[in-house]
Amino acid sequence: MPTAEQAIRCVILCQCLTNTFTPIFVLRLDERTGNLFLLAGDNIEIKIYRNGLGRFL
Repeated sequence: MPTAEQAIRCVILCQCLTNTFTPIFVLRLDERTGNLFLLAGDNIEIKIYRNGLGRFL
């Protein structure tokens, strides 16, 4: 289960991506680390940590 901070960051990022008509292909919670992984567009990969901070990979 994602944390509240991750959920809020995820909604914000998904809203930004869909505003630019960028397709979101994968949104997955890594159960080992608790991080969210988001794959969008041609090569956008974002990791959202449990504290809500994100990082482009």
